[in-house]
Amino acid sequence: MQVQRVVLNSRPGKNGEPSPKNFRLERISLTADLEDGQVLVRTLYLSVDPYMRCRMNEDTGADYLTPWELSECVDGGGVGVVEASRCSALTDGDVVTSFNWPWQTHAVMIGDGLQKVDLQMVDGHLSYFLGAVGITGLTALLGVREKGHVTKGANQTMVVSGAAGACGSLAGQIGRLDGCVRVVGICGSEEKCKALVEDLDFSAAVNYRVEDISARLQDICPDGVDVYFDNVGGAVSEAVIEQMNKGGHVILCGQISQYNKDVPYPPPLSDKTQEILQSRSITRERFMVLSYMSKAEAALFELSQLVKSAQIKVLETVVNGIENMGVAFCSMMRGGNIGKQIVKISD
Repeated sequence: MQVQRVVLNSRPGKNGEPSPKNFRLERISLTADLEDGQVLVRTLYLSVDPYMRCRMNEDTGADYLTPWELSECVDGGGVGVVEASRCSALTDGDVVTSFNWPWQTHAVMIGDGLQKVDLQMVDGHLSYFLGAVGITGLTALLGVREKGHVTKGANQTMVVSGAAGACGSLAGQIGRLDGCVRVVGICGSEEKCKALVEDLDFSAAVNYRVEDISARLQDICPDGVDVYFDNVGGAVSEAVIEQMNKGGHVILCGQISQYNKDVPYPPPLSDKTQEILQSRSITRERFMVLSYMSKAEAALFELSQLVKSAQIKVLETVVNGIENMGVAFCSMMRGGNIGKQIVKISD
């Protein structure tokens, strides 16, 4: 069988912006002769995510992330359908997912490394297993619950950066459902601001590219900020932390503004911001969803219910074709997506 796959063609360099040229499309032959425990899968959807930028470096900077190897097939979150099986747990037609799905149109995989999914959990929207009812949703839900300390009736204000992205768009909605009286999103375009307020019921949105973040936050958060879900880091985060109340909580989820730079993770803060955190007793704890996988099953069920009942609305940006994986990844890194960036590989 002839299949297409995407390999890492070159590394962008630690301080470099990624380019579609860092990826290369190849044709390879795949044997249909399966060994015991193996399955042949056809890829339906692949995910591109900010953490993948770290995997493009020889040193990812994180002990839980392995680097992609040059001229080897790239991998990440994926969903597909079993077309042949020599694994007792899986049969033809089963829909399965994995964090380590190769960027290939078809692949031979070890069945034990795949998770069979229940289509009813997403009402047939299979791409949601890579987003709202997958690791992205878990990151948003458990991040808010474990590190946000949101309390119903406490009149709390939450700010989310990267708010129109895959995780931020969910985190803000969860904050509102859990009891925040005001949820403000920071994003990078008027179209995104409109989506946050009109589609996702955020209280307000700030376009950091054209607005003064500090002035806007003072205006729309008159009681200060209690919870900050941080996806971006850098100057945006320093401006938000300046507006935070005593005893507030920063949920350190991601730092996309820093991923093209050769800095440690999490990146260092300015002396002024560190002083604010200390003097106001603001917690700023790195959130790693992989540390909370014992809570994943119950959380995924809850996310499924929230999505199916439309209490959480899901936004996606979908690109078609495995040949566009590199383009989709680089667009996502520049903020070209609203909601989860997905690549559809086959029907």
